[in-house]
Amino acid sequence: MARCRLLLFLAAVFSIFGLLHASAGDADPVYRACVDQCEKTGCVGDKCSQNCNFTSGGSPIDGPWYLQEPLYLRWKQWDCLSDCRYHCMLSREEERKKLGLKPVKYHGKWPFQRVNGIQEPVSVALSALNLAVQFHGWVSFFILVNYKLPFRPNKKPYYEYTGLWHIYAIFSLNSWFWSAVFHSRDVDLTEKLDYSSAVALLGFSLILAVLRVFNVRDEAARVMAAAPILAFVTTHILYLNCYQLDYGWNMKVCMSMGMLQLILWAVWAGVTCHPSRWKLWVVVIGGGLATLLELYDFPPYRGFVDAHALWHATTIPLTCLWWSFVRDDSEFRTTTLIKKAK
Repeated sequence: MARCRLLLFLAAVFSIFGLLHASAGDADPVYRACVDQCEKTGCVGDKCSQNCNFTSGGSPIDGPWYLQEPLYLRWKQWDCLSDCRYHCMLSREEERKKLGLKPVKYHGKWPFQRVNGIQEPVSVALSALNLAVQFHGWVSFFILVNYKLPFRPNKKPYYEYTGLWHIYAIFSLNSWFWSAVFHSRDVDLTEKLDYSSAVALLGFSLILAVLRVFNVRDEAARVMAAAPILAFVTTHILYLNCYQLDYGWNMKVCMSMGMLQLILWAVWAGVTCHPSRWKLWVVVIGGGLATLLELYDFPPYRGFVDAHALWHATTIPLTCLWWSFVRDDSEFRTTTLIKKAK
């Protein structure tokens, strides 16, 4: 009898902790009851989920083999539970809206409207546009350095940071690709790939800022400057993937690395005689203001546009201006080095 009481006590304690860690939406008893009922019937009101007719592996519960769910739908990993949560969330938010209540988060996310199975369509579109802008900026820089600017006698570019900017472009393309995938479907794998890619990009951007601002050209000095940052970023990524995906700590790390490189570029823009330093000022100020959108969280407008989506939108013009500065910097350094060589 005592053992049974102990088990009941522990179960109650763990249930309380579960509610404490839950979002306000998924802790709502009405929402929970709706999800439980939907898993049994497959319907929320007049909306029924086709996924409730399939197992998690895509096989039909009742019916022949040719009724298996198509692969092009199965990759999204929508199942009966996720569909029930989605439709119950929309139903509950409609009820809350009629009562004059504000939207709340469900399972850590705002109530977004799906479009063709895509979880956050606006963020996906803006991530894809950022990817395209990054690729265009990289290609324009590649053409300038390799086909328009003169080379050294050893057939290498005069601009000493060419290779670093190529690596930066690869990190950027990788980050925006996984951002689009993650906002299409938020599962454990896509979430970790998105977070890890963003941290890797911020880490390398910080390395690049240190090397360019302090004009580090010696290879040994570059390795010494980059090694501590590289070690920290690698450790942080391993921590997120192998130990705990701590959102609060990751936000602090990303904000710290982002603000540090903005400060470095701002100070350098204030003391340098670079002809395109005004572009740096615009990017630094614009980037700093855009960062506020990551801190100020608000519910998505009409279920589509939230603060994070607006942050994606602000990075598009800033990226265009950023690659414009990189091209100007390569021309400026090339011209300066050629004059010194004469």
